[in-house]
Amino acid sequence: MDPESHEHDIEPTAPLIEHEHGSHGNALGEGKTGTGNAFIWTLTLAACVGGLLFGYDTGVISSTLVSIGTDLSNRHLTNLDKGLITASTSLFALIASPIAGFLADKAGRKSIIIYSDILFTAGAAWQAITSSVWGMILGRSLVGLAIGGASLIVPLYIAELAPGHLRGRLTTVQLLLITGGQAIAYIIGWIFSSMPGGWRWMVGIGAFPAVTQIFMLVLMPETPRYLARAGQEEKARQILKKVYYGTTSDLSSTVDTILSTIKNEIMEEEEASSVLKSNQHTSKFAATLSSLLFHPPHARALTIACLLQGLQQACGFNSLMYFSATIFSQLGFKSPTLTSLSISVTNFIFTCVAFFLIDRLGRRRSLLYTIPIMIVSLVLCAVMFRFVDLPTDTTKVALDAPSPGLSTYLIVISLLLYVSSYATGLGPVPWQQSELFPLSVRSLGSSISTSTNWGLNTIVGLTFLPMMQTLTPTWTFVVYACVCVLGWVGIWWCYPETKGLEIEEVTTMLKDGWGVKESMERLKREQQRARVSR
Repeated sequence: MDPESHEHDIEPTAPLIEHEHGSHGNALGEGKTGTGNAFIWTLTLAACVGGLLFGYDTGVISSTLVSIGTDLSNRHLTNLDKGLITASTSLFALIASPIAGFLADKAGRKSIIIYSDILFTAGAAWQAITSSVWGMILGRSLVGLAIGGASLIVPLYIAELAPGHLRGRLTTVQLLLITGGQAIAYIIGWIFSSMPGGWRWMVGIGAFPAVTQIFMLVLMPETPRYLARAGQEEKARQILKKVYYGTTSDLSSTVDTILSTIKNEIMEEEEASSVLKSNQHTSKFAATLSSLLFHPPHARALTIACLLQGLQQACGFNSLMYFSATIFSQLGFKSPTLTSLSISVTNFIFTCVAFFLIDRLGRRRSLLYTIPIMIVSLVLCAVMFRFVDLPTDTTKVALDAPSPGLSTYLIVISLLLYVSSYATGLGPVPWQQSELFPLSVRSLGSSISTSTNWGLNTIVGLTFLPMMQTLTPTWTFVVYACVCVLGWVGIWWCYPETKGLEIEEVTTMLKDGWGVKESMERLKREQQRARVSR
């Protein structure tokens, strides 16, 4: 069945930008070679320190929850306490994402990263000194605001800088540092887990990378697309020359073509925005939102981005990041934090695999190949939980739990298989979201899709432990498997392949439909040309 045959578009309102440069789109994406130069890699790594913070703060909570004991409010943490501490981060990330998207167009991409670092530092310090559950929730909320801003702006910053043939790989660097940060968090958690009050060191250490990045940001430029929009065309040109140096045989022509396309988008945006304001007496924000929601190409981009970001969380992966130590303590492992490290290390290793595959295999195929493995893993995990007797008291570490048996180790193996397939596909691909949106709606579209991510993250954080108790672990993992099945169908239906395209080219595929058939035909032509050239 052809997804294009089921296209039913609503009647569009006036688009904020109507793309008319599809005829020369291939010129942008062709002729780029190499792995990039030192300039683009330095900028990417500096920006992605935010990913390290993101990963550390999401990973460290797993070890923290099993190490706090009665240090907060002089009592053991209840499941509600754990859920609130965990979900407060994602809830405030949800709040921060749309605000960060709005501010990114006003103050610049780089400024938002600086604000996020300040919040990271404050949140980490507050967690380290608090003595109450609600104080911990406040500290996690500050960290959530920081993560919400960084998770949106860092991939947007990289996407607006990166050459098309490297964009997937460079954006995946953030995921490498996120998973690396999670692995570091588990190692730190293991080191300090046996120390009285060691959890305070676990959360407090998160302030140091944030302070470091603030100093690094002094040397980082704004993106050329933001600079062009701000009227600083010459600065944008100089940055584009540095970015594309060594990747094309005709640097001046490439830079001129890209800058011309950016300028055309900006001019069309300003003209359309002024028309909408005069005709409808509305603000620029309202005009942008209207274009994003009701102009079919933009609405398709938003649908795909929200589908991917929502599925990334609804599949239940972050329940492992937040509660793996809790799960393994209930399964009888004597060092649940150390056992959890296997999850984090696997996540990091296979994110490295994704780094090399995403611009070769492609975004669409990465998901279609790996999600079925996730489904099988979740079903196997669900079956194995039927043969394990979990303690009924889940408010503290189950020191009296039976020693792990065969079923327990099969659960661990199935979880490792699940994590490896997630890290190769569903982990990195949704963060390519910025490439789906044209410049006029990029920040707002990315904000809404990122908010979808954090909204479902909050729900997962709040519901996982109650689901484990009420539905049983078996049916909890069956629910996640069913979500993955539905997500796979949605991706097959509407997600086109975008690998190798410049960011201005991607949006043209969604102009007249979902672009799935056209994108796969383009991919076949490129593969045939590659075989002939050999």
